[in-house]
Parts: sequence; C-alpha cells; structure tokens
Amino acid sequence: MKTFDLNVVGSGPSGGRVAMTCAEAGWDVAIVESRMFGGNCALRGCNPKKVFVHAAEVVDAARRGHGKLCDLDGININWRKLVSWKNTFTQPVPESAQKKFKNAGITTFEAEPKFVSHDVLKIGNDEYHAKNILIATGGTPAALQFAGSEHLTLSDQFMEQESIPKRVVFVGGGYISMEFAFVARHADCDVTVLQRPAQILEGFESFTVDKLIEKAVDVGISIRCSADVTEIKQSNDGAFEVCYTRDGESQTALADLVVHGAGRVPNLTGLDLKTGNVDFDPKKGVAVSDCLRSVSNPIVFAAGDCAATDKARLTPTANQQGFAIAETMIEGRDKQPDYGPIPKVAFTIPPIASVGLTEKAVNEAGESFRVESGDMSEWGSVRKICETHAAFKLIICSATDQILGAHLFGPAASKTINLFAVAMRAKMTASDLKSTLLAFPTFTSNVRQMV
Repeated sequence: MKTFDLNVVGSGPSGGRVAMTCAEAGWDVAIVESRMFGGNCALRGCNPKKVFVHAAEVVDAARRGHGKLCDLDGININWRKLVSWKNTFTQPVPESAQKKFKNAGITTFEAEPKFVSHDVLKIGNDEYHAKNILIATGGTPAALQFAGSEHLTLSDQFMEQESIPKRVVFVGGGYISMEFAFVARHADCDVTVLQRPAQILEGFESFTVDKLIEKAVDVGISIRCSADVTEIKQSNDGAFEVCYTRDGESQTALADLVVHGAGRVPNLTGLDLKTGNVDFDPKKGVAVSDCLRSVSNPIVFAAGDCAATDKARLTPTANQQGFAIAETMIEGRDKQPDYGPIPKVAFTIPPIASVGLTEKAVNEAGESFRVESGDMSEWGSVRKICETHAAFKLIICSATDQILGAHLFGPAASKTINLFAVAMRAKMTASDLKSTLLAFPTFTSNVRQMV
C-alpha cells in the first residue's frame, strides 16, 4: 500500500496551500478532488460571482447617472455574453491548478475519496495510507426539506444560465441571495427574496442592513422576511409557484426561476468520517481543536468550511488556517491561526461590509461603549456618483477608545472596511484614525468624519 506523508482532500484555498507548502518542504503529498481542481472560490463562488456583480454595477452606475453624468441609450446586461466572459476566468482554472500541483511533485487524483480506517483513504479502486490527512472539501448548499425542493437552482447553476428569465425568486436571504438579487434586478428581472428569519444577512449590523433593504426596495427588489417556504409547484408551462407562510398566512410568489440561497453546510457527504474515527456535525463540520486538528483522530486536520470553528467561513479565513496547519505539520508543534479582525463583505449594490462586533454583541458582552453612526447619502462623495443610499455605524470602547466594530453600507464599503480592519489589528484608537491624513477626495477619506 502506497504511503503519503500527507493526503489532502479538496483543492481550494486551504487545501492547495497546505499541499504546496508541505511539498516544498520535501513531503510526499497527494491531493484528491472529487469535482474539478481549483475549489469553490475560484470556480463556483467568490471570483466568478464578482464578474456578475461588476456587470450589474456598471449598469447601475450608468442608470443612476442618467441625466446628470451621462445620457443613456438602452444600456443593459447581455446575459449570454456575461456568462461567456465569466467562463474566461473559470475554464482555465482546473487545468492550471492541476498542472501547478503536478509541477510541485504532488500526486493528483480525480475521484471520490472515503475513509476505510483512521489513516487509510480509498481513492477510486485503490487504498492509500497517510501519515497526515487534511479535509478541505468546502461547503455545499444545505438540503431543504419541503415539497418541490428539487426545482431549486443552485448558485453555481445560476451562473451557467444561458439566459435570465423575467421572474426570479430567491429562497433565503444570505450572501448568495442578496448579491444575485441585485444582479438579477439590474438585468431587469422581477426579483423576490424569501427569508425565513426576521432579518436578511444575519450577522451583519441591523442598522446597515436596514439601509440596504431601503436601497433594495428602491430598485424594485421585494424582500419578505419571516417567510417560511413550504412548497414549490411547477405548472405545465414551466413556471413556478413558491408557497410560503408569513405572519400565519399562506402566500405565494410566482417565478420562472427559483434559486437556492438558504445557506450552506460542510461538504462531508461520502467521506465516511465515522469509519475514519473523525467526529463531526453535519451542519458545523469536523470537531477540531484551536489548531484545526481533529479532536478524535490526531492525524486528521480540517480547514475552511469543513472545520467546526466560530470563525466566519470566508476565503481569507481558510487561507489563514492553511498557513497554520502547514506550520503545525512541518514543525511538529501545534500552531493556532492568527486571525485578527476578519472583515466580511456582501457584494450587494452598493456593498455592505462589517468587521468586529455588532452593537448587540458588545451589549451582551457587558462592554462600555459609544456609538458613532449616521446616514451618508448626502455626503459629497456619495452624491457625486448619484448614489442615494449609504450609512455607517462604529462601536468604540469607552475605556480604551479602540474600535470594537465597524459597519458600512455604501459605495466602496468593500474597500473602506479594510482600513478599519488594519486599524483594529494595529490597536489604533479612534482618535489615532481621526488624526491620520488620508488621500482626498476618496471614499476612504470619509473615515475621518465617521470617527
């Protein structure tokens, strides 16, 4: 039986990083991928999604500026050309990623792996022993338990649609739904979002989420919270009737396309983790220590969406975990990831961004704090581009003057949030940030007004 120093399951950000780092250190490494090499972010997530978002941003900016910055003549999204352009980014990835691994001396497998013992994986028809195993298979859409759920279109399938229909309903109100809701709306679709909880984008500050909802309604997106989908019916002409309950009443939404945006879970099905003596929760992932080592099988590690941690399931998080896992393996001593503040962004139009604690979380922690918040829609930087919605909210510690949380909605929020992340990492005070000279006129220079 062939023995590898390391067998990595999954080729995304964390899996690829650990595989390459250990191979460079002289380890005999294998990496197995059950779909296509490159991982979710490069092929089905962050990167291709941003192509769609940018197309919608271009259309939105032109329409906002009509009669002020420019005159329009039928600007619109050509969906077929957009998908084709997106493909120029995704299609080269699998071959390029696999070639990179092979050039590093890594053995690659395209197969469905599963544990046959605590240190042996069956890959295809053969079994392979490993001194270390990393599970980094990413996430997958959560199974939804209602009649007609088979009619749902997944997010990666949404980005492969040959055309975009007139009526689109999104089930769920998280990142995927809200980002693609704006894309679809700026492609001139009638868009409805059905969210079971009382707030979309749970985990973001409610103040900025409310401002985002105002923007969504203004551009024609219908958001229905506290809506529990019970059934999807398809008629003879191919259209759908999405049935849901809200405020105790049965209601319906009509659609030509129904998109799954109701959350993701760790992609662990088929690995037979029980046989590998790997404790896990189907919704949270592999039970791991702070160093990402399995609590039940010490030669197994998990990272990214597969690891049951309290950290945001984002690409930067997975990357940082990859660095720590590789160091743990090579140095032979457990290394915890040094996360620092982790900024997160939902690429709505305009984007909403957050880093640190919400006001609710600070209240629950019993911290003494002050709040700086406001509507920025009348600020010059916002008005210059004809945007009508923008807001901010900062949570600042009363005792230390350090920023505990920053929450932004508006133009360039996805970039400006990084300045707050750096300031929080460096333990700058709000006064330090306010006194820092920033290039003007830029959206980032607004930070001095915020603090």
